Amino acid sequence: MSKAFRVLLQKIGSGTHTSEHLSRSEAADAMRMMLLQEATPAQIGAFLIAHRIKRPTGEEMAGMLDAYDQLGPVLPPLGDDRRVLVMGSPYDGRSRTASLSPLTALVLATAGNLVLLHGGDVMPTKAGIPLVQTWQALGVDWTRLTLDHVWNILNTTGVGFIYLPTHFPLAQGLVQFRDEIGKRPPLATLELIWSAYRGPAHIITGYVHPPTEAIMRTAFALRHTTHFTTVKGLEGSCDLPRDRTAIIGISDSPPTLGQSVSSPSSPESGFLRLHLHPRDYGVAGKNIPLDDATDQAQLMQSVLAGVKSEGLQSVVWNSGFYLWRSGTCPDVASGMALAEDLITKGRVLAQLHRLQAAIAHLSVSASVSA
Repeated sequence: MSKAFRVLLQKIGSGTHTSEHLSRSEAADAMRMMLLQEATPAQIGAFLIAHRIKRPTGEEMAGMLDAYDQLGPVLPPLGDDRRVLVMGSPYDGRSRTASLSPLTALVLATAGNLVLLHGGDVMPTKAGIPLVQTWQALGVDWTRLTLDHVWNILNTTGVGFIYLPTHFPLAQGLVQFRDEIGKRPPLATLELIWSAYRGPAHIITGYVHPPTEAIMRTAFALRHTTHFTTVKGLEGSCDLPRDRTAIIGISDSPPTLGQSVSSPSSPESGFLRLHLHPRDYGVAGKNIPLDDATDQAQLMQSVLAGVKSEGLQSVVWNSGFYLWRSGTCPDVASGMALAEDLITKGRVLAQLHRLQAAIAHLSVSASVSA
């Protein structure tokens, strides 16, 4: 038993009226002891469920991110001033709606952007389809690549993926506790705002509940993260909905808002609130349902072929927004037009083929070296 961890556990687990929040340094210590499993399984499980009941603070999230920075994988800067878009979606995947993020990443990369995603395998408690499986359905397997491979592929193709079991085994070691406690722990929030990239980055994070966004914003402020976007997205992902208003938070130097974007709320500490109405862009409708992995694979192939469909509209809507946020396009409408053009002319499919070839080349090189 770790006596030091026991003190921190007692602090957050003392009940509604007597429990206390951890300081940033205490939260970092707790996270380090859990990642290294210096705390016992009983202590780790008790901490995760107690922290969920208490609810994490932004300061605690900042401390936990500090521990991830210390013990987690690091992708060095690419050597230029390009800002990498880091898209954070729930690691436990999707069960009701199709995931758009991999196709969005390909569109963004085709337009000259750099996009980094991250996640693991099928994960409790939701056990939905994870991003890594969606990529595999596209013929892209991130599970056997080294971190150096990921860096090279990001640099050459504009897309990268951090795979938890291979690239961050310490965090993978905590996955079992999610199933055992039967609830999403605060780690699920931590993963949405984490980035392994050490160069200029733009963090894009999905969420479901508004209090979660407030926690994220506090953590970002404490860690001096100035470029970020929050999205009340599909199943907590970065994917914009089509059946309701998209609630967006943006933080950076004030962007140029195109005429097609609704006016933001009054800026507060550089943070702007946008409400994007799909009907204003001609894409109002139902979100693409997800029945199984096969359906999702067929949907993605149809979109890449440029077939006019609800799936294509969803990807164009999502990609158009991020083409604006990346600074590639002056407004969302022009971003959507560019996204549709890139897809229907086959340029996004060609980008996928370049990504597949880059991974195949590195895999062969690694096999020859071995």
